[in-house]
Amino acid sequence: MILCCGEALIDMLPARTTAGAEAFAPHCGGAVFNTSIALGRLGIETGLLTGLSQDFWGEMLRDALNESHVDPGFSVVSDRPTTLAFVQLKDGQASYSFHDENSAGRGITSQDLPDIPDRVDTLFFGGISLCNPPFSDSLVALAEREAGRRTIMVDPNIRPGFVSDAEAYRDRLTRLIAAADLIKVSDEDLAWLRPDLPDDLGRADALLQAGPALVLLTRGSAGATALRAGAEPVSAKARKVTVVDTVGAGDTFNAGFMAKAQELGLLTRHKLQTASDTDLRSCLSFAAQVAAVTVSRAGANPPWAKDLTN
Repeated sequence: MILCCGEALIDMLPARTTAGAEAFAPHCGGAVFNTSIALGRLGIETGLLTGLSQDFWGEMLRDALNESHVDPGFSVVSDRPTTLAFVQLKDGQASYSFHDENSAGRGITSQDLPDIPDRVDTLFFGGISLCNPPFSDSLVALAEREAGRRTIMVDPNIRPGFVSDAEAYRDRLTRLIAAADLIKVSDEDLAWLRPDLPDDLGRADALLQAGPALVLLTRGSAGATALRAGAEPVSAKARKVTVVDTVGAGDTFNAGFMAKAQELGLLTRHKLQTASDTDLRSCLSFAAQVAAVTVSRAGANPPWAKDLTN
């Protein structure tokens, strides 16, 4: 099982009423939630460790997890409210305004975390759940505890406007990167993480030296690259599609890479370090294929396995 650890929230996406007035329509979302949904739809045994409210938004999230074959049984349930993220789209690119104070997700402490069974062999961390305590600190402690025992993937998916304490956030990310076997970053993430370095490959190499076996660098329509110490970079092109919006694109990419890596038996630190270029390119290409379907649809709506064609 792959256990995704992080936020589940409601994206309020721009819409219009029948009378033509501007409005917002609720959609289940959150970076880590999206990755779990994409994995479940690809046929991977998946669970989500998150905070779920007992309000009607929490029920909506729980129903969506069940519908996509994601186990919600690792969730911490409370009467705190569900996080809401109001989304603005400009030329298909999303920006966010979060309402997260005292939320069901953010309030999770280390004492709230459930036991993790042996069948979980991979942990995925990311998203805004890493930004603010106590949940952020609980997740870092979990990753450090499980490092070396289970494969750990991290996608910081940085949202600078959501970070309340940039210094503490950078420290958390530094600790997570050191604990991780696999990191996925966008070019925008790298610019925020390492503004002291002049180019993406140099920044990605600096992350690689900090601990992970493999760093995945995504560049939108320019494709994706996998980097390992002592090896030439491996790249794959993005799929050409008509982009509706980019909500959930990176989250779905994560799921596609992990799904193909699991199929090929690569989801261990040693296998990631020693995988052939052909196998790594296969993982990148499948991730790009899955992400391309998502960006061709409105909102974060990952494909089912049956939706994919070669």
